[in-house]
Formats: sequence, structure tokens, C-alpha cells
Amino acid sequence: MATTFQVIFDAADPRGLGEFWCRVLGYERDAPPEGFDSWEEALTSWGVPEERWNDKNALIDPDRVGPRIFIQKVPEPKTAKNRVHLDVNVGGGRKGDERIATIRAEAERLGGLGATVVDERAELGDFWIVMLDPEGNEFCLQ
Repeated sequence: MATTFQVIFDAADPRGLGEFWCRVLGYERDAPPEGFDSWEEALTSWGVPEERWNDKNALIDPDRVGPRIFIQKVPEPKTAKNRVHLDVNVGGGRKGDERIATIRAEAERLGGLGATVVDERAELGDFWIVMLDPEGNEFCLQ
């Protein structure tokens, strides 16, 4: 059996960045612990001050296939290129011009959610778009 893993993002606004990635990947916010109807109820019960309620955020694939994404608040801004990034496969087996059009359309949709296009690239018959999420983390659409 393979070892499971989660992907960690540092962020200034874990809840906001989590909403972005939920819309990109079709993920949802992890449910609150058993016995609580909301995260706010759980955090209040545990005595976490309200100003710390946006310190962490966890996202899950509703089908439980993809890795969990955990977003943690950090005080410093992003200062360098990511050493690891996500490749989001939106081409879905399409070929040629249809694939390129699909990837460009998704880049436009994500731009409306706060992402930024950095560059379009083509190499060895492949095409992808390098983008930044709302907090400046690099990812690719392919």
C-alpha cells in the first residue's frame, strides 16, 4: 500500500487561499471534528481566540482520491520561487488545438478568481500555462 501525503501551503490568508484552491480542484473544506456542527463551534469550544480562527485550513478531495491540502498562516510573505508546485491537468486527454483552447479557457476562469498568468509554454509537443495563485504560489495548467 502506498504512503499517503498532504500538500502544505504557507499563506497570509488560509481561508481565502483555500477557497481559491477548492474552486480550482473541486475540493471542499475538511469537515469539523465529530460532535461539532462547524469549525467556529469547535474552535470556540477549544478556547481558540477568534483572531486565530484563520491560522489553518484543510481541503479534501470529496472522493477521497487526491491528497489533502493543508494551508497554514505564516507571518512572512513569499520571497522566492516554489521548489515544489502543483500541475493541474485540465487538458483531460484532449489533443492539439482543442487541448490548448481548454487550457487557455481554464486560465481565463482562474484569472477571474485571482490567479495570474506568468507564461505560456510549449515543448516537445506539450503545452502548459504557468500561473500564480492569489498569494503568488506557482502552479501549472496542463
